[in-house]
Amino acid sequence: MGATAQTTSSTLLSHQLEAAISESFETHEKPSSSATAVDEAFSSPNIVDWDGPDDPEHPLNWSKTKKNLHLVIVSLFTLAANLAATMFAPGASELASDFNITNSTVTAMTVSLYVLGFALGPLLLAPLSELYGRLVIYYLCNVLYIAFTIGCAFSTDVAMFLVFRIICGCAASGPMSIGGGTIADLFPQNERGKAMGLFAVGPLLGPVIGPIIGGFVSENVNWRWTFHIITIFSGLIGIATVVLMRETNYTVLLQRKTQRLRKATGNEKLAPKLSRDEIPGEMLAQAIVRPFKLLVFSPIVLLVSLYTGILFGLIFLLFTTFPSVFEDVYGFSPGIAGLTYLGLGIGMVLGLVMFSVLSDKLLGQKNGDQTAAARPEDRLILMKWLGPITPLGLFIYGWSAKYAVHWIVPIIGTFVVGFGSLFVVIPGQIYLVDAFGAEAAASAMAANLLVRSPFGAFLDLTASPLYSKLGLGWGNSVLGFICLAFTPVPWIFHAHGEWLRTHFQLNEGRDKRPQSQIN
Repeated sequence: MGATAQTTSSTLLSHQLEAAISESFETHEKPSSSATAVDEAFSSPNIVDWDGPDDPEHPLNWSKTKKNLHLVIVSLFTLAANLAATMFAPGASELASDFNITNSTVTAMTVSLYVLGFALGPLLLAPLSELYGRLVIYYLCNVLYIAFTIGCAFSTDVAMFLVFRIICGCAASGPMSIGGGTIADLFPQNERGKAMGLFAVGPLLGPVIGPIIGGFVSENVNWRWTFHIITIFSGLIGIATVVLMRETNYTVLLQRKTQRLRKATGNEKLAPKLSRDEIPGEMLAQAIVRPFKLLVFSPIVLLVSLYTGILFGLIFLLFTTFPSVFEDVYGFSPGIAGLTYLGLGIGMVLGLVMFSVLSDKLLGQKNGDQTAAARPEDRLILMKWLGPITPLGLFIYGWSAKYAVHWIVPIIGTFVVGFGSLFVVIPGQIYLVDAFGAEAAASAMAANLLVRSPFGAFLDLTASPLYSKLGLGWGNSVLGFICLAFTPVPWIFHAHGEWLRTHFQLNEGRDKRPQSQIN
C-alpha cells in the first residue's frame, strides 16, 4: 500500500504543474485601435474585429473579479484531477485484496494508467479547444470524468477498473491542458507568471492532503468511497462552471460575434479577423504531429522536457522509499507516516509563493533596466539559481535516512526537494509558453507532456532494484547526480536560447514576429 501511496502522490504533483501551464499558446493579443502593416489585410469592412482596445467583450478587459473567478474554478478542476490519484493511494492494497491482485506491477498500474492519460488526452483536447472553444471542453471533460469516476467506484474486477482509470486520466487532462490557455486568454504576459503561480496552488495541495484524506477514508469506510468523494467534489465544480464560467477563446468569441452580426445585418460576407483557413481535420492532424517534430528538431523543447520529465520520475522514485523510511526506520504508524508528505508539499508551496512574487518582476529586467524588452529567457533566472538545490535535498534525505538521523532531517531533505523542483518545473514550462507563442507553444507543451507523463507513470517501477542494490544513501545519491547533470540546461538557454529559437523553427506558416511583439 505504502509504495503505491507514494507513487500516487508524486503522480499528482507532476500533473498539477504540467497542467498549470500547459496551454498558454494561442494568439493572445490585446486589441489594437491602430492599423499596422500586419493588419492591412484585414481592413475590409467585412472583417469582424474587436471594438477597439477597450472592448468589454475581450477577455483581457474583463473585471479583475471575473478573471480571478475563472482562475479559481480552473484551479479547482486540476485539484480534483490530482486528488483522484492521491486519495485512492492508501486504499490500493485494499483494492488489490478485493480483486485478488498479487502482482505489484498491476497494482502500480492503477495509478500509472491514470497518469498516462494525462499525456494522451491533451493531444486531442488541446486542438479541439482551439476549434470549438474552451468552455465546451470543460463541460465535456467534467461529464466524462464524473461518469468514469463513478465507474471506478463500482468496478467489479481489475480489468474494468484499469480501463475506467485511463479514461478518467484522459478526461482529467482536459482542464489541465487548456487551463493555461484560459489564463493566457485572461491575463497579459506581465501578469501571467503570478496567475500561473496561483493556478498551481490548488494542484499542489493534492499530493499533500490527498493521501491524508484517503487514508482516513479507506481506514474508516473503504477505497470505493474515495471515488464517491471525488465525484461529489467534481459535481460541485461542474455546477460552478455552468453558472459562472464563460468562453475565453478569442477566435471562438469573434466567430460568435460574426454570426450575431450576420443575423442582424443579413450580410453573409462578414468574417472574423481571427478565422482559420485550415480544415478542422487538417488542424487536428497537424496539432498531433507537431509535438513529435518539436522533440526531434528543437533542442529547447527536448532538453526542457527531459529535465522536467526526469525530475518528476526521480521524485516518484523517492516517494517509493517513504514506507520503509518512516514506518520501518522511524517506527511511524501509517497515519502519521502520511503526514510526512507535508515536507515536500510545504517546500513546493513556499517556492510557489516566492515564484509568484518574483517571476513577473524579473521578466524584462536586464541589469536593473525596468524598461528593457522582455525575453522568454528571463523566465529562467530563478531556475538557474534555485533549481540546483534539488540534488542537495536528495542527498540530505538519502543519507540521513540511511543512518537513521532524527526524523526531521529527512523531512527537511524532502522540503528542499519540493522547493527546488518547483523552480525547475514551473519556470521551464512558462519558458516554453513564452518562447514559442501562438500555436507552437501548444505543441511545445504537448511535447513536454509526452515526455514527462511516461517518466512519471513508469520510472518508479525501477525503484525496487535500485534501492535493493544501492540502499537509501547511494540510491538517492544516484538520483541527485542525475538531477545535477541537468543543472547547466537553464544556464545554456539563458545565454543562447534566443539564438536556438531563431535557428530551430518549424516553418508551418506561424507568425514569425519576435515573441515580444506577439505577447
